[in-house]
Amino acid sequence: MTEKIATTDSGAPVPSLEHSLSVGPDGPLLLQDHYLIEQMANFNRERIVERQPHAKGGGAFGHFEVTNDVSQYTKAAVFQPGVKTEMLARFSTVAGERGSPDTWRDPRGFSLKFYTTEGNFDLVGNNTPVFFMKDPMKFQNFIRSQKRMAANNLRDHNMQWDFWTLVPESAHQVTWLMGDRGIPKTWRHMNGYSSHTYSWINAAGEMFWVKYHFKTDQGVDFLTQEDADRLAGEDADYHQRDLYDTIEAGDHPTWTLKMQIMPFEDAKTYRINPFDLTKVWPHADYPLIDVGRMTLDRNVVDYHSQIEQAAFEPNNVVPGTGLSPDKMLLARGFSYSDAHRARLGVNYKQIPVNEPKVEVNAYSKDGAMRMKLATDPVYTPNSMGGPVADDPRRVAEAHWASDGDMVRAAYTPRAEDDDWSQAGTLVREVLDDEARDRLASNIIGHVSDGVKEPVLSRVFEYWRNVDPDLGKKVEEGVRSGQG
Repeated sequence: MTEKIATTDSGAPVPSLEHSLSVGPDGPLLLQDHYLIEQMANFNRERIVERQPHAKGGGAFGHFEVTNDVSQYTKAAVFQPGVKTEMLARFSTVAGERGSPDTWRDPRGFSLKFYTTEGNFDLVGNNTPVFFMKDPMKFQNFIRSQKRMAANNLRDHNMQWDFWTLVPESAHQVTWLMGDRGIPKTWRHMNGYSSHTYSWINAAGEMFWVKYHFKTDQGVDFLTQEDADRLAGEDADYHQRDLYDTIEAGDHPTWTLKMQIMPFEDAKTYRINPFDLTKVWPHADYPLIDVGRMTLDRNVVDYHSQIEQAAFEPNNVVPGTGLSPDKMLLARGFSYSDAHRARLGVNYKQIPVNEPKVEVNAYSKDGAMRMKLATDPVYTPNSMGGPVADDPRRVAEAHWASDGDMVRAAYTPRAEDDDWSQAGTLVREVLDDEARDRLASNIIGHVSDGVKEPVLSRVFEYWRNVDPDLGKKVEEGVRSGQG
């Protein structure tokens, strides 16, 4: 095999990879050693700002193939029968920093980028079907409560429970978090959910409200708290290593996409607000419909370029897909892309991993790290043959009617919109006896680690509101440990 010659970043051959240029073997170094300067300067700038939430994560490339006909609900090319689309997936933890253990108890991010023939289509989801809140005004403070204290720079369970117990809409998600799904066995053994309600639009212009469910074909599995704690010390990159090694061995993990689809008019009178991110739609009302299969079969080559710089954003919609009145989703339509501009620069979509597979004819211009050459005309409207807007009937953006005064208020209450019912149903009707016991044990262990009054009393009341028996068991377990 021909030996490769090392080069500078400009492509010139490097005279030495071991020795700096100096005045004699023992003399001072010389500033004109441009390769040494390049190496040191690049090293100082290798790291970019980590993501605020979801900093620790990994992923792989693959494809998505449609196996069933859902064209009556959406005209999106990516979801037409038999279509196969390249894609990228990234899995992550929410609260931990880039160096944190993979096995901390935390929701897992489940972000997907589809390189479709109509542009990039992104989904940003989690391994749970709900989230901690329904209004984006609370999100920033929620993340701060899960991070570190200002004074001692330590994570603090009292701070976490202080926030949760003052935001009762968090109960459904916290029940998921403290249960088995709070620590998946591997990324391969967890489901992925859009959590948010999105919209689909068919060729006739009819709109539907939808939720995405990526069901793992490996089966859902979890780590006990004890195993997770052990692995955090033995292998902080346990989930990253598992995904990479599994794909490298040719064992390609798959997920089946199933959709819940709600007719547009149903949302107006449904007993649960369908855009409330803290709620699920009961499957008895809107059963899962098979769509296709996602397969991850190719590891990344450069983690920094292809994962750390990967930019997922729910505003990347394609014709036939759209957002919804979900307040959290609408805010994320801005916040995700803004986060990427802050971390990666305004031209982040020109980084290869984020670059669409289709021709881009945009009027965006200049900015740091611009890679694509701009061509005249650089403005619109123009009489020089520049790109023009598509036929609005073909694009058919998602629109819905809204009226009323401008207010700062919660969603209008509906028949079953309380904060506790669905969490209680999860405990009593979805979990079996062993899972309920593990849930109680996980809560007791978490609360016993530093949670103090007055937060502690609110914790007991919180769980009694979810389920009286669970609340009693949690209080008895924590009190007995204090004795």
